[in-house]
Amino acid sequence: MEAAGPFDIIGDVHGCYDELALLLEALGYRMDRPGFCASPPPGRRAVFLGDLCDRGPKNAQSLLLAMNMADSGAALCVVGNHDDKLLRNLRGGKVRHAPEPEDTARCVRARGAAFARRVAAFIEGLPSHCVFDGGGLVIAHAGLKEEFHGRYCPQERHFCLYGDTTGERDEYGFPVRRPWMDDYRGGALVVYGHTPLSEVMEVNNTICIDTGCVFGGALTALRYPERELVSIPAARTYFAPVLPLAPGHAASC
Repeated sequence: MEAAGPFDIIGDVHGCYDELALLLEALGYRMDRPGFCASPPPGRRAVFLGDLCDRGPKNAQSLLLAMNMADSGAALCVVGNHDDKLLRNLRGGKVRHAPEPEDTARCVRARGAAFARRVAAFIEGLPSHCVFDGGGLVIAHAGLKEEFHGRYCPQERHFCLYGDTTGERDEYGFPVRRPWMDDYRGGALVVYGHTPLSEVMEVNNTICIDTGCVFGGALTALRYPERELVSIPAARTYFAPVLPLAPGHAASC
């Protein structure tokens, strides 16, 4: 998928529909009544970093808004690990270490079989990462090291969904991940989420914009190429993190 922008890259929504609607309005998008689509400012397009669902209060509404925006051409989206888990649940699979997708799947199915099929097809069609702006911008849910840019394979997809995992789990049960961004020297700006932090983290030519809205932080967007940040604080803590949000320190993800 090739596009030049300009873009409004939006961090992990996790069902925080109200904050998403406010963020889109702050970015200059016009929310179409009854609020499940949004029209962008001239020449711009939203890009969702994945994890549209789970843990927040309005998962179906968040999915519907993102799907409608994608259908209208107002938005693009990459897949996140929680979206992938929801897909597996909707397809009848079991997901280990993740009760939230079951709750989200019940919410989706409650809107009818047609809606559930649409959600499944939407997630199934999402790319693992996107390279934009002639190779100058890479979008991936959990980030992506340079050797995988523009390559699509099982190892690349796992990296995009979960980061550079070691295969081990820490004392809290979370996957242990290597800080891949510390060694990144690529020319492409890599924008990612997945790791909820109390503030945006820039390391080398990478930016993590997951500021933990569902954990009581904020929902953040990065304007590209301007590299301007726009954030909407969470109305409340929807899901208590196991660990406090802190720069460079992940809560549960």
